[in-house]
Amino acid sequence: MPITLHHGDITTDGLADAIVTAANEGLLGGGGVDAAVHRAAGPALREECRRIGGCAVGDAVLTGAGDLPARHVIHAVGPVWEGGGWDEAELLASCHRRAVALAAEHGCARIAFPAISCGVYGYPAELAAPVALAATAEALAAHPEVVEARFWLFGDDTYDAFAEALG
Repeated sequence: MPITLHHGDITTDGLADAIVTAANEGLLGGGGVDAAVHRAAGPALREECRRIGGCAVGDAVLTGAGDLPARHVIHAVGPVWEGGGWDEAELLASCHRRAVALAAEHGCARIAFPAISCGVYGYPAELAAPVALAATAEALAAHPEVVEARFWLFGDDTYDAFAEALG
């Protein structure tokens, strides 16, 4: 199956060629999964992000992975939840599609995603999951060289929301 769900720490995924982090626009590390990815990758990741300078909401950029087991980190900037009236769904879908496209461009067969925007950005997991999964499936169909998207979900509620959306 091209989309799989996993409980636990995305930074330990030894099968993914690229690990996606839920980045902020400045790319210099934030809270939640982004802090964990930056911690696990080490200082080289922060320095590479500093050179890039930033990324727009709905977009993503690729760097090396530092000390992580993957080859690359894809910094995807999801939207802050503002109630659903500010194109949050399209921005969330866009950063998933862009992450898969970057993985394909850089020869990554497997990509690991967190629940982008579902932590400190406040996007309800039950609303984010169908958007994230549909956009990822669409992107995988457009980029068949990426054979698997591995969603790493922290917490039972988030896992359950993605499992229900996946069917």
